[in-house]
Amino acid sequence: MGKIIAIVNQKGGVGKTTTAVNLTAALKEAGKSVLLCDFDPQANATSGLGVEKRQGKSIYHAIIDGMEAEKLVVRTKFGDVLPSSSALAGAGVELINVDDREHCLRKILEPLRESYDYIFIDCPPSLEMLTLNSLCAAHGILVPVQCEYYALEGLSDLMSTLRAVKRKLNPDLDIFGVVLTMYDGRTNFSAQVAQEVRRHFPGKVFATMIPRNVRLAEAPSHGTPVSAYDRSSRGAQAYVALAQEILKRG
Repeated sequence: MGKIIAIVNQKGGVGKTTTAVNLTAALKEAGKSVLLCDFDPQANATSGLGVEKRQGKSIYHAIIDGMEAEKLVVRTKFGDVLPSSSALAGAGVELINVDDREHCLRKILEPLRESYDYIFIDCPPSLEMLTLNSLCAAHGILVPVQCEYYALEGLSDLMSTLRAVKRKLNPDLDIFGVVLTMYDGRTNFSAQVAQEVRRHFPGKVFATMIPRNVRLAEAPSHGTPVSAYDRSSRGAQAYVALAQEILKRG
């Protein structure tokens, strides 16, 4: 049965979708069966794996219309995708009067676990109904934290939400890991931020740090993970190393 990991941080621009896309590709290349569930209405993870952003059927239709999720999965050479679309933006409001609305995503993903080793959920950059659904569906969360000023800003809110969800809705939820992104080894400041994050999350921070890398920024415009765009780049090598850490962690 596959492990469901929500990639979450309510701050935008921290490398959340970049991590979702490139970890999916790296673990797929390592021989694992991986599904990327794009639960962000921006659908950037969908296009990042080369799948056209859908105006037709997407995960929205599984959440709202009850479509079978397996029929919506798109298979790519980089991993499978449960695509998103802009229609998902209204799902939070549409779920307000739905019974057990916090567990809609869990019910959708549970039947897919037998087919995958890992299911990653790319969450929207906010703490609202879609993210709450992701936390209720997941066994653990992976938190990207950028090595920049205000890196820890807002993480206390995320941890409070995590504790509340664990207490009331999903007792199995825990922090799977924290990954440092946008690391610049040329500056003392990045090292200081990394040290501070490790102090706040003892034993949870991956050794691999994702560097600032122009290839990581360019790859999405080509609809590919960085490993397919420039395998020799530092960004590609970092995500391969991170995938190996995740495999060792189990």
